[in-house]
Amino acid sequence: MLKMKQRFLGYLNTPFISGSNNIYGLKPYLFKNRKNYTFTNTLFNNQRLGKLVEQFVYFQLQQDDNVEILDTNVQIKDNKQTVGELDALLLSEGKPIHLEVIYKFYLYDTIHNYEEPLAYWIGPNRKDTLLYKLDKLKDKQFPLLYNELTQSYLQKHKLCLKTISQQLFFKAQLFMPYDLQDLDITPLNKDCIAGTYVSIHNISILKDFKFYVPKKLDWLIEPNNDVDWLDFYVAKSIIKNQIDENKSPLVWLKISTTEIKKCFITFW
Repeated sequence: MLKMKQRFLGYLNTPFISGSNNIYGLKPYLFKNRKNYTFTNTLFNNQRLGKLVEQFVYFQLQQDDNVEILDTNVQIKDNKQTVGELDALLLSEGKPIHLEVIYKFYLYDTIHNYEEPLAYWIGPNRKDTLLYKLDKLKDKQFPLLYNELTQSYLQKHKLCLKTISQQLFFKAQLFMPYDLQDLDITPLNKDCIAGTYVSIHNISILKDFKFYVPKKLDWLIEPNNDVDWLDFYVAKSIIKNQIDENKSPLVWLKISTTEIKKCFITFW
């Protein structure tokens, strides 16, 4: 329960990727964090990070007296074939909202040059990009609300299509190159910068630090001293196992007794 609460608090304290501003023409869903959340009889059991975050979001929404969740993970089907999914339908102060939920880890790419500033942000394993995700939202996920197959779901909840606002709940942790930490990340929220990244080829620059290699679900957790620290060479061996599978692990670096940083070690 303690570790799950740490994950929830890490999620809770993660800023929205665009602050209170629209991103790529998409409207953000924002609400103020409460100071206290009751975990009694609450079970978070998903072992996929993205789905766990969805559980956190819905739990948080349930604690808001101004919000009524009508449905979540609404699968839109054509006979037996799923054509898409709406993350959530809800009422906020009585107003209907179609909400899409995203939580991502992105690194600022220095291998390529791009004309579009948002194109610089890529996933740790170079399989995912911010621009791809935003295009998918614009071209597929939000238009799904207007699909003829979706209308029966809206009627079920007595929702009028014309009155539904489409909003994006998008939190992110952003990571800068270890040797280029002062880059301008406009139009993204600079408060999302959570750490740095280093290529495995340059990992020796971290040899004077202690390491901790969290499991993926624990990437949400804010670094703290209550872990078993590893020296550089032991950590490097563990990291190498993931690198050999073309995975870029997240580590915590203990810089001093009072300073701990997050850092991705990339295979590229």
